[in-house]
Amino acid sequence: MGGGNHAVRFVVLTVLIDAIGFGIVMPVLPGIVMKIGQVDLAEATRIGGWLGVIYAAVQFVAGPLMGNLGDRFGRRPVLLGSLAGFTADYALMAFAPTLGWLFAGRALAGLFGASYGPAGAAMADISAPEERARHFGMIGAAFGIGFVAGPAIGGLLGEFGPRAPFYAAALLAALNFTIGLFAFPETLPAERRRRFELQRANPLGALLSLGALPGVLPIGFALLWWQLAGMIYPSIWAFWMIAAFGSSPGIIGLSLACVGILMAVGQGLLVGRVVEAVGERRAAQIGLVCATIGMIGYAFSTREWMAFAWLIFTAMQCLIIPSVTGLMSRRVPADSQGELQGFNGSIAAIASIVAPALYNPALAWVTGGGAPFRFPGLPFLIAAVFGVIAMTLLFLVPKAQTPPSTGS
Repeated sequence: MGGGNHAVRFVVLTVLIDAIGFGIVMPVLPGIVMKIGQVDLAEATRIGGWLGVIYAAVQFVAGPLMGNLGDRFGRRPVLLGSLAGFTADYALMAFAPTLGWLFAGRALAGLFGASYGPAGAAMADISAPEERARHFGMIGAAFGIGFVAGPAIGGLLGEFGPRAPFYAAALLAALNFTIGLFAFPETLPAERRRRFELQRANPLGALLSLGALPGVLPIGFALLWWQLAGMIYPSIWAFWMIAAFGSSPGIIGLSLACVGILMAVGQGLLVGRVVEAVGERRAAQIGLVCATIGMIGYAFSTREWMAFAWLIFTAMQCLIIPSVTGLMSRRVPADSQGELQGFNGSIAAIASIVAPALYNPALAWVTGGGAPFRFPGLPFLIAAVFGVIAMTLLFLVPKAQTPPSTGS
């Protein structure tokens, strides 16, 4: 039991530090690209988009691979290997002399960042059925705290130079690895391991299998359009704030931390109450309307304080994913609920690949020296259109039929 408690604490700590490490570099990414590549902001925005694409693409492929390696060799070697890799990766990016090294670093970050699957599997290994909701809630809380703390820390450290947050992220990963060596026992017994099969490590598997269930694909298609809209924030937020307002890393980090805090408050206080009052479909539609209004607001913001004012609408998008997931869950048999999470994860991964390849070039086009007109808000208008498409598709989805393997 003591080993189980150690494992729970370590998994939560790992997710926390991973989230901090991811968020800590966001406020300074534009600065380090401009410094290493010796390019202007518009070109750095384009480069930042391709950095996002390679990170997401590697993670999309590596997620099922890491999960299957964990099923074959156990959770401990996969998680500790990921943390060791993260340490080396952040150090590499901190010292990166060229853009090529920075691209290599983001690819490695995508590979080692796919450790969330094995972390969740380890939590499932050691959790009794009645404890799983609480333990997975702890993982969600750790991620939320990390996403708030990471950008705030990164913004403060960024005032000392664009490389400083990468050094801090490397130290955090090294600390987590050291703790894991002593505090994280193996959670998957040898008798429960299975042979590694490459065909099972297929990122399209969940898309193909769940797509055959009635009513899932229409909602999944709406979710894809929303994910494409929502991915505008990790894709261009830091670049946009510099282009639109000349914001410093500290202000960028503060804005991202405010988003995290508002989203966490919304998740805790709003989601359950709103869904109970109006139902999942209407709650998702409310979230989509508010999120789209926020995107239009950002598009036409002319002062830095306006970006903070529209955050309240952005926070309301906390209603969308839980509500849409609930709608999909009603259409999926009980024995396929886990597969549904993989399906949704694949949708998010696809959006993570497409979004930076779309939004970053659009922002660069309207802010570069040869721009036909200067309008940093253009990518937000594109995202708002995607939000309207998601809203329309969700409105057209028919009501759920009872899943065949459930009795309700």
